[in-house]
Amino acid sequence: MFISEPAVDILLRGSLLTLFGMTWVVMLVRINGLRSFSKMTNFDFVMTVAVGSLLANTSQATSWESFFQSIIALASLFLVQYGAAKIRKSSDRVEALMQNQPILLMHEGEILYPALEKTRVAESDLYAKLREANVLDEKEVRAVVLETTGDISVLHGKACSTTILRGTKKVG
Repeated sequence: MFISEPAVDILLRGSLLTLFGMTWVVMLVRINGLRSFSKMTNFDFVMTVAVGSLLANTSQATSWESFFQSIIALASLFLVQYGAAKIRKSSDRVEALMQNQPILLMHEGEILYPALEKTRVAESDLYAKLREANVLDEKEVRAVVLETTGDISVLHGKACSTTILRGTKKVG
């Protein structure tokens, strides 16, 4: 792609195409905003994985056609994500289709076993999250929520506002 000496061409291709690809991704993120790599929805997770895969493709391209195809695919991916975020913001129906609902795993000190079963979260993992959040007494836990991102939030203390739990689903 760059020069006729194979060993040097491989070094140049790997280095320069990676530099070009990374610069392109940084430019796309600057245009699209930091939301590009957030972890708010399943769509965001897929976006992050796809960008990584396409960036790897740009770095390993063996022809200019495959390099530019990856560059165009990256731009298209950012455009699709931008459009999806706009549509999600303007339509509750699309929002519901694209995003999971947070699920309560524990409420007011009580473990919600049907929720653990439905979400396939082991009780031992729940207790690990409680310890990680420095919970000293499960009776002080106001809520444990499996978020749309797959993260687990632990809310503990004397009280929890109902607005904090707005949008969460109680299973069982």
